[in-house]
Amino acid sequence: MVAILKKIFGTKNERELKRIQPIVEKINSLEPSISGLSDSELRGMTDKFRERLERGETLDDLLPEAFAVVRETAKRRLGMRHFDVQLIGGVVLHEGKIAEMKTGEGKTLVATLPVYLNALDGRGVHVVTVNDYLARRDAQWMGPVYYHLGLSVGVIQHDASFLYDPEFRTEEKGFDRLRPCTRKEAYNADITYGTNNEFGFDYLRDNMKYEIEDYCQRELNYAIVDEVDSILIDEARTPLIISGPSEESTGKYYRIDKIIPKLKKDEDFTIDEKAKTAILTEEGSIKAEKLLGVENLFDPANIELVHHILQGLRAHHLYKRDVDYVVKNGQVIIVDEFTGRLMPGRRWSDGLHQAIEAKEGVKIESENQTLATITFQNYFRMYNKLAGMTGTADTEAEEFAKIYDLDVVVIPTNRPMIRKDYPDVIYKTEKAKFRAVIREIEDCYRRGQPVLVGTVSIEKSELLSKMLRQKKIPHSVLNAKYHDREAEIVAQAGRPGAVTIATNMAGRGTDIVLGGNPSGLIGEFLKGKQEPSEEDLKDALQKAEELCRRDRER
Repeated sequence: MVAILKKIFGTKNERELKRIQPIVEKINSLEPSISGLSDSELRGMTDKFRERLERGETLDDLLPEAFAVVRETAKRRLGMRHFDVQLIGGVVLHEGKIAEMKTGEGKTLVATLPVYLNALDGRGVHVVTVNDYLARRDAQWMGPVYYHLGLSVGVIQHDASFLYDPEFRTEEKGFDRLRPCTRKEAYNADITYGTNNEFGFDYLRDNMKYEIEDYCQRELNYAIVDEVDSILIDEARTPLIISGPSEESTGKYYRIDKIIPKLKKDEDFTIDEKAKTAILTEEGSIKAEKLLGVENLFDPANIELVHHILQGLRAHHLYKRDVDYVVKNGQVIIVDEFTGRLMPGRRWSDGLHQAIEAKEGVKIESENQTLATITFQNYFRMYNKLAGMTGTADTEAEEFAKIYDLDVVVIPTNRPMIRKDYPDVIYKTEKAKFRAVIREIEDCYRRGQPVLVGTVSIEKSELLSKMLRQKKIPHSVLNAKYHDREAEIVAQAGRPGAVTIATNMAGRGTDIVLGGNPSGLIGEFLKGKQEPSEEDLKDALQKAEELCRRDRER
């Protein structure tokens, strides 16, 4: 019965696309007249739109013309024209829904449409990306469109903030046209790019201030979340915590750490790996009392000792080096379990971080107490309007609807899909799985087919790397340990015979072009030249483009 009704009325998704089609046709009908405008007239459209909003028109009334203006500006400034399917994606995002678009369909460009339209009322738009590199890249890439239309663009980073300024030049790689500014200035821009972590932490910091004029953020008006499934589902319950040091000695952690190896698993304590907890048995309690020289471990005066013993057991038996954390420059740095990225400055609370520092024999920092906390789920639900983009949202459509009241619309591809998506292959053991992976990589490498291998942790990527070295297969490893070269490595993952191993989020959002990325290869042709001239750079780019073109055609 359901199948018959779907045939008559179409699926919900088909009905949505059908409803949006007339809007797309209206935008297309405006293209000839908008194309005839001069650059200054195009820029003047922003002021006209704002005047119309003041006279009582709504953003929906302005949508066709505003989208047509952005499309024309992108054509002139970036050499990119929005396809019809990208216009559909823009409408979906403006309506506060999630647009599921396949990889490579141009989500970054799609966002310019609703971002411009919603920034017209001056209440601010936040574009949320998964890492600092993408926030900078997208602001620099799409900045010319917004700047030409008279809108300001801010960028929030972990330890800095910027405003997009085409006049500002710097030698520092990745920061060209980004003029340093205060955090407040970046948030006061019409459009602000940043990561989910930074937006969340700035909200918490603002809530710890005494004067409203000291706040950095404005009203949480409209946000577009890139890789929305990762941020709003996978990390939804991740708490953001701001903590301050408590006045306690660190000596107790070394004292506890010495007794942990003497306690035996299943005899003195039990471990729950799923809940990540440890519990002392009666025998374990008696043994701990003897080792610490206390009469009764559960006496109210010693209750803190019990807590630290349990944290020590967790540190030794549940938290693994190069999986949950890495030790770098004498510091224990947390690895984000969802993204495989290092999180410098972040610390586990309740003495766990100190217990791990004691286990690794590095300097113990004083314990922290929680001052402010919020989860991503609660933070993003405070926006007046929320939208998102990803390549994989339809599978979580029910959760998006239930938790965030967000509908998912699957946007068709611009051209027919020729990529084959094979079903998952299940193996009995991890060993068998990795052997099969290596065989597959070997086969592709021999045929010159580029391979990108996704892993869930640093440990697994290093294991695969070791197995490939044994087979003498050259490859690049991309995980939290090689953070800085991330985009560079991923951009060349499409070269013939390239083998790239990456943690699940490393390099996300970076374009992998078959044949390689010419701008990333320039360095190869400039080796040995200390200060290349303009002519050298031009020559190197030509050679790189030619090489990539030949490789792509192979």
